[in-house]
Amino acid sequence: MKNKIIEKFRNSLFLTPSLVGVLIFFVIPFFVVIYYALIDNPTNHEFVGLDNIRNVLNNGAFRLAFGNTMKFSFIAVPLSVIFAMLMAMLLERAIPCRSFVRTAFLCPLMVPTASVVLIWQVVFSYNGSLNELIMKLGLDKTDWLKSKYGIYVVILLFLWKNLGYNMILFLSAFSNIPKDIVEVATLEGASEFYKFIHIKLRYISPTILFVTILSLINSFKVFREVYLLAGNYPYSSLYMIQHFMNNTFSSATLDYQKLCSAAIITALVTSFIMAVLFIIESIFGKDVEG
Repeated sequence: MKNKIIEKFRNSLFLTPSLVGVLIFFVIPFFVVIYYALIDNPTNHEFVGLDNIRNVLNNGAFRLAFGNTMKFSFIAVPLSVIFAMLMAMLLERAIPCRSFVRTAFLCPLMVPTASVVLIWQVVFSYNGSLNELIMKLGLDKTDWLKSKYGIYVVILLFLWKNLGYNMILFLSAFSNIPKDIVEVATLEGASEFYKFIHIKLRYISPTILFVTILSLINSFKVFREVYLLAGNYPYSSLYMIQHFMNNTFSSATLDYQKLCSAAIITALVTSFIMAVLFIIESIFGKDVEG
């Protein structure tokens, strides 16, 4: 018994470097952020409760940025998950050039972000190739990146860049579904729709959860693309939460309280969304054999 305890203690020591890293770079800074959000300024350190958070919630720039970010995430993330799953289902079948198609969808991951943005600018700028095509059809040009359509351009960019990786994850999940269960359902006369809803969907539910969370995280990291496309102060439909953070940090009067409060609000909303996703997965992702 004593030897087992000593062995477990020795094994746990291997986790020490990772735990120390998480503590130093994530846990402690997070509590520092909470502290700064609850005081008036870094000099006085006077406790003000939730005043800073209320001020940020009433800030027009933050509300615009947060609303655009949520709109982008709620459109881009479901589309990314659904399209990746559909492509995986298609590639699961014996179709021509399956390996080539699979590789082609992974190519965007190998292209640097700056190069991707350059291609998008050539296509969607006011004098770009898309507007040239529109003019040939007798229609008026649209400044895609400086209009309400800008966010949909970024959604297309997000899907183009992330679909391939998500598709590979779903292909792996589909390949791990026990074939004997599917074959039994087929012999029992189950339709393809029934097999997908009651067997396949439940087996891949952990992958759906993982891909959704991964896509959600990536949707909050789309600032690089938007910044390179439209700069610090883009059209209102492209003003994201990262723009608010970046511009606040770069301002002449660095407002720690505003930055920290915005970070806490974003973290709380993201945590709530993830908690809802876990609950949904626990309800609908039950054991098929249970």
